[in-house]
Amino acid sequence: MTSAAASSPATIAETISHVGESPVCWAIEVGREMATTITREIPAFGGGEGPFQILRKGTESSTLRAMVLLAFPDVQLSPITEEALEGDREFVRRGIALDKVLRGIRLGHAGMAQAFLTACEALVDPDRVADEMKAVSEDLFGYIDAFSGSMVTEFLAERDRWITSAAAARAETVNQILAGDELEVRAASSVLGYDLDRCHLALVAWANSPGEVSALERIAEAQLRARGATATLAVPIGSSALWAWGTIANDADPATLPAPPIHADIRIALGLPGRGVDGFRRSHEQATRAERLARLAGDRAAPVTSYAEISAIALLAEDIDSARNFVERELGPLADSTSQVTAALRETLLQYLEQERSISTVATHLHLARGTVAYRVKKAEAMLGHEVGQRRFELHAALLLAQALGDAVLPGPR
Repeated sequence: MTSAAASSPATIAETISHVGESPVCWAIEVGREMATTITREIPAFGGGEGPFQILRKGTESSTLRAMVLLAFPDVQLSPITEEALEGDREFVRRGIALDKVLRGIRLGHAGMAQAFLTACEALVDPDRVADEMKAVSEDLFGYIDAFSGSMVTEFLAERDRWITSAAAARAETVNQILAGDELEVRAASSVLGYDLDRCHLALVAWANSPGEVSALERIAEAQLRARGATATLAVPIGSSALWAWGTIANDADPATLPAPPIHADIRIALGLPGRGVDGFRRSHEQATRAERLARLAGDRAAPVTSYAEISAIALLAEDIDSARNFVERELGPLADSTSQVTAALRETLLQYLEQERSISTVATHLHLARGTVAYRVKKAEAMLGHEVGQRRFELHAALLLAQALGDAVLPGPR
């Protein structure tokens, strides 16, 4: 049970000591549902598994704390948990505004109250349920009021600390550059400790778990150095993502030297080299497009996704809903994401197109008999309802999207 929890072992153990293990399991699920709702309703809290887990720590630990305080009103516990305060500090660093934090608290309160009242209705004797639900509602309102006050106090204090830090100055300057604001290049370079007049290669790094910033910084620098960077700039984005740039000799494709391996939990996306402030901005935009594609691909994504290699796919997938409709329309029954048979047919057909329809070359590449390749191509054409030569460009594009993004663009069985 505790392995599924987002809260610290100390918080879990303390809650179990008061209410037992079964209620803790219930609170963990309630906390997850609250975090899911908040992320869906307020996209600023999203951004991948790392930010979700930070948010979930707060919603889960708050549910656990509320449960203890409801059951034992006299217990000497703060209404706010360390996990919730950790999220508060994360929100400041990610630039999430206080009004969104307060809205998230209101959504969380609504979800928590609904869960507690539903449980009360199911577990309490019918003769007492109305009084118990009224008491729970009043106590939860008092709890959330105290919780909100503590969160606002910590948020404002952390924001003051952040604004006066050098890291905040660098982040603000980078955001001004990316937004296209007018600035004095020499002064901005001084703030960043990084020469903006050079040629830049942008990188985005992220982890599925929070608290990986130091590891991301080491990996980002190693990856940029391996591509010829002589100086680097890193800007953490919360506790599980990082933007980085490296100055390289010119805007030709950078040569790659051996770099340390990347941890399985971490992914890297790279832009193309670009010179000056415009190149700094453009390379970052390309890296973020590569990041988006890698996140859509999920487990299919390679440890390093380079925009140079996926730029066409990134453009095709810019509107993911339209891309999904396009793939389903072009592939028809071949778009079934649940069948290993159709997956093999898609792979063979893609190779057939990329190898200029050479059955022998595809057979060698896929380690198949020529007859097997020929059979698969005929089978795929039968499922498509036309020969491969018809709508070849559209078919090739749909197969590339399916290969790169899998379930993100493939529907279920027809």
